[in-house]
Amino acid sequence: MQTPFLSVIIPAFNEEQRLPNTLEQVLVYLQDQSYRSEILVIENASHDNTYQVAKQFAQDHISADLPIQVIRESERGKGFAVKRGVYAASGEYRFMCDADLSMPVTEINRFFPPELEDFDISIASREAPGAVRYNEPAYRHFVGRIFNTLIRVLALPELNDTQCGFKCFKAAIAEDLFRDINITGWSFDVEILYLAQRRGYRIVEIPIPWYYNPDSHISVFKDSFQMAIDIFKIRLKD
Repeated sequence: MQTPFLSVIIPAFNEEQRLPNTLEQVLVYLQDQSYRSEILVIENASHDNTYQVAKQFAQDHISADLPIQVIRESERGKGFAVKRGVYAASGEYRFMCDADLSMPVTEINRFFPPELEDFDISIASREAPGAVRYNEPAYRHFVGRIFNTLIRVLALPELNDTQCGFKCFKAAIAEDLFRDINITGWSFDVEILYLAQRRGYRIVEIPIPWYYNPDSHISVFKDSFQMAIDIFKIRLKD
């Protein structure tokens, strides 16, 4: 079988409600593209029927041209799920996609050739010039900016937004970086990008339209505190 050009990796924790609509949108979009692609759903220790919902969707949409693979990752943590997807995927480009689809699916092609050249990793940014946030509460934006300031001071001074859940990696680079991550919670993105920076990979920020979702699984204060601790761990390890 011909190697896919793009692998879309969707980590999914307790996403039985949102996942069918997200998968439908991603599937319809990819079917309309000229390149070959695949979708991987990594169910991540959910307490609901996310795995069953994803399996049913895959069975209802069987296609040799656009396969949908559903994988169960028993270890809790978004980093675990994405890492599992990276190594299960076979595409030339590995695109990490949040299940809430807070970025419109029509933005995907901006993250890789031919629309984007001369990069190793492309990341969605809600803060780069040209980005637009919709419906986000002021306190969420404020906490996010504090966290990003900490990241820029201690780890990644040139990046405006490391935590948006849409990122694209060249296959070999993804496999190189994810092999060495130690943090598997929400702040795994920071460690991946920090490693990428240290290894000289070119990171490009893509300004996107981003829509706030009130059903986010992130606890603003609890998770932000843990992520701050993780950043210090990254620097201490380095």
